[in-house]
Amino acid sequence: MLFGWLLERIIRHGDLKVVDADGKESTYGDGQGLSVTVRLHDRSLHHKLAFNPYLYLGEAYMDGTLTVDEPAGIYELLELVLSNLGQGWAHPLASFVASVRRAKRRIDQYNPMGKAQANVAHHYDLDGGIYDLFLDEDKQYSCAYFERPGVSLEEAQLAKKRHIAAKLRIEPGMRVLDIGCGWGGLGLYLAQETGAEVVGVTLSQEQHRVALRRAAEAGLGDKVKFGLRDYRTLDDQFDRIVSVGMFEHVGVGHYNEYFSYVRNLLKPDGAALIHTIGRLDGPGATNPWIAKYIFPGGYIPSLSEVAPVLEDQHLMLTDLEVLRLHYAETLREWRRRFMAKRDFAARIYDERFCRMWEFYLAGSETSFRYEGMVVFQFQITRNIGALPITRDYMVDWERSHRGAGSEAPHTAVSAD
Repeated sequence: MLFGWLLERIIRHGDLKVVDADGKESTYGDGQGLSVTVRLHDRSLHHKLAFNPYLYLGEAYMDGTLTVDEPAGIYELLELVLSNLGQGWAHPLASFVASVRRAKRRIDQYNPMGKAQANVAHHYDLDGGIYDLFLDEDKQYSCAYFERPGVSLEEAQLAKKRHIAAKLRIEPGMRVLDIGCGWGGLGLYLAQETGAEVVGVTLSQEQHRVALRRAAEAGLGDKVKFGLRDYRTLDDQFDRIVSVGMFEHVGVGHYNEYFSYVRNLLKPDGAALIHTIGRLDGPGATNPWIAKYIFPGGYIPSLSEVAPVLEDQHLMLTDLEVLRLHYAETLREWRRRFMAKRDFAARIYDERFCRMWEFYLAGSETSFRYEGMVVFQFQITRNIGALPITRDYMVDWERSHRGAGSEAPHTAVSAD
């Protein structure tokens, strides 16, 4: 079996047993740790998994043609494989296939206004009850910030909002633009904690509906305005711009366009904070399974792809932070919560959807633990003197707002 030949070269530690579609059992690794047993129920997987494991492993798990014996699960299988593989490729052919995907990525990631909205709807306009199963009460669907071990997901998501607000140094009365505002939690936080006027934009009808309701219920309808529109339709200027978890949907061919809008929408003495997943190695291509089933048109940038565009747009990178493993911890908690309520997800959709979502959460977590995925926070200005020249103001603001009475959760989000 060609797949077995591949596993012999990848699995050096651990205990992996594979039962192929003909019932033949093979063992890989040094026999240490949890034993993971995989069963293949379709003979075509014998070569599919060898040729393009990055697509067919997820598809096989979704379709039930690949199963994992308890007590292990798909997470344990991915952890075992990726902890052996690291940031390398499964084999030279997989590297070649990735190079082809990279060569055509500008086509795959072409996201003009209409297509961008369709791509967003594919993921974010799912039945809202799905997200209620695993997100925190504020429905923060991005990397949390774990200030210390043992904090809850709710505490870590609040810390994320506080961390971002501190970097923006927002004064009362400032106008803030939130590009990709999600269900409105960050915009509501900034308005309440800083006294700013916030404009949030999203392409998701479901997110827009919920964000509007939350602003009204929080009594912040006069301070926070949420719009169902593309940021490229805006013609205004703001003191601050924030974007969390949206840049991954821009597409590499649109980076100059994106940052030209950031520059034009930002006042000359303004500041922006872009929070995005990033890759520690060089430019790459989107995982084919993720592109097909989860985030069509999406791409995770390397630092070397962002920095030149900032230079081209005459934007100054005034601060850069790399959040390591924070997203892995976030995803671990999302996965735990989703699995605890998996039966509810099956009632909303079906078993295949549940396996898809389980693979998505497990694959994402292991990519942050073993494949060099991190989170970048870019602080950007147009004017070199727009912000204080030391980082003390960030630490002071966070410290003064940590645990403050006003930092209460906003109106709970539900699918209603």
